[in-house]
Amino acid sequence: MRLVCAPEDFPFQENGALNVVLYGRPGLVEDGRSARASAGQAARTDFLRARLEAAPRAWDLLSLALAIVAADLAVWRSQSADGWTREIELTVAVADAAFWNSQATALETALKFLSTDRWRLTFIDGGMQPAPPRDPIRPDQDGVVLLSGGLDSLIGAIDLASSGLNPLAVSNIVRGDGDNQAGFAAAIGGGLSHVALNHNATPPWTKEASQRARSLIFIAFGVLAGTSLAAYHDGGEVPFYVCENGFIAINPPLTGSRLGSLSTRTAHPEFLNRIQDVLDAAGLRIRIKNPYEHSTKGEMLKGCADQTLLKALAVQSVSCGRYRVFNYKHCGRCMPCQIRRAAFHAWGEPDTTFYKFAPLGRNDGDHSNFDDVRSVAMAIAEARSDGFDAWLGSALAYPRMGDLAPIRALVERGLEELATLHKHYGVK
Repeated sequence: MRLVCAPEDFPFQENGALNVVLYGRPGLVEDGRSARASAGQAARTDFLRARLEAAPRAWDLLSLALAIVAADLAVWRSQSADGWTREIELTVAVADAAFWNSQATALETALKFLSTDRWRLTFIDGGMQPAPPRDPIRPDQDGVVLLSGGLDSLIGAIDLASSGLNPLAVSNIVRGDGDNQAGFAAAIGGGLSHVALNHNATPPWTKEASQRARSLIFIAFGVLAGTSLAAYHDGGEVPFYVCENGFIAINPPLTGSRLGSLSTRTAHPEFLNRIQDVLDAAGLRIRIKNPYEHSTKGEMLKGCADQTLLKALAVQSVSCGRYRVFNYKHCGRCMPCQIRRAAFHAWGEPDTTFYKFAPLGRNDGDHSNFDDVRSVAMAIAEARSDGFDAWLGSALAYPRMGDLAPIRALVERGLEELATLHKHYGVK
């Protein structure tokens, strides 16, 4: 599918491509429905209203990320040749088309790894570049931390504040998580400054549900905020903390059928390292860091520097991959829920989270026979019968992974946390 993504004053052509209005309204056709997709108007308005001044190429990166998330929502996997892998041809208006075209291949490779789709990127001139605020505010924070409303980002922000750092918390607003994001920011370190943005990507038809490429919008929001800091304007490098336990960041395929983008790769080191290469090429002095790339979720809970605050807030965090499906409740049986429950078990503190499907050992389609529960059980059994390395296979065979020894050890400990959870509930 072809998409053309540009500001609303761009001379769009009606030539069969889906036109995506960036930072504006899509416009209406005769029956009152939008003939175009749109994304980014609220994010631009809220960022500029805060009188923040970001680097020009950070705005270009945001334009690309908005185009990616719009495409991710607009292009249905069910209409692809194999029912999953999409062919997406994306034209994006930016301020510096020559530079971004020089990075197109690198970005296509990163996006293919992220979503397993085939992307073709072309950049054209005419992208949005806002005028600097008359009296810009340059925050004095010493870094940026993503605050999603999840447990890992909560622990990361607590640990950073406890170490004496003062990060700017940045959130992608998601329905059901907004209150958590604001509440966590207010509770940590005496109150963290908080920038909450919403991509508002809206296609003119029903959204594709898989959303495997949305990670780039998190990165773009963090980079945008990071380049607004006083430290950045003074010529310094700004750390950008993307806090995720290493097991779910790697998200190794549990069985032979759980491959590729059936497992998310939001904080996978292969993806983050490839995006870091693009940031470096762009001269954007933002350094992406995951302090927990070699830690399990249980180890993050046990090692958190402020146990009192964590105990007060942990149960409010959201982990479930189907949270909205079950009326903003944890299902208890999806992969993220199982990792959360295993982590609480390893931590040794009571898990008072409400789980719709709590007794994982119950032998029915809602509990032990649910696909994700069976996949974990099969992975545990295979690792024990055939050996851990045979089960792991080629899951770490990527060129930008870094040192593999600690990653392998981390995955082994993460699988053992899940095994302990399954033993506790009698999953067979």
